[in-house]
Amino acid sequence: MSTAISTIRNLGPAYEDACKRAGIHSAEELRTLGADASYARLLAAGSKPHFIGYYVLVMALQGRPWNDCKGEEKKALRQRFDAIKASSFDSERSEFESILNQIGVIEKTAQR
Repeated sequence: MSTAISTIRNLGPAYEDACKRAGIHSAEELRTLGADASYARLLAAGSKPHFIGYYVLVMALQGRPWNDCKGEEKKALRQRFDAIKASSFDSERSEFESILNQIGVIEKTAQR
């Protein structure tokens, strides 16, 4: 039996919909993937990168309030977010090529 993603504290129906577009269909699957892999899948599926969205996911999977993280922990999360974002987008592409890649038009074998 699978549990809805929106049953996880801080994650509502909109986050659940974004996860489904990324092929993540249950709270169990989200927890198994973890925050970093899940967020990378969200970006690959077309979600726009936003630190708060990543931050909320990390806190949710830890069972903490979304605004619980502060100081050095938050700085470390920002570094992880920046790394995930950087690996999800190819800075060598033109803006047009990047958009085509994000929507799945450019074949994987043709990517630089």
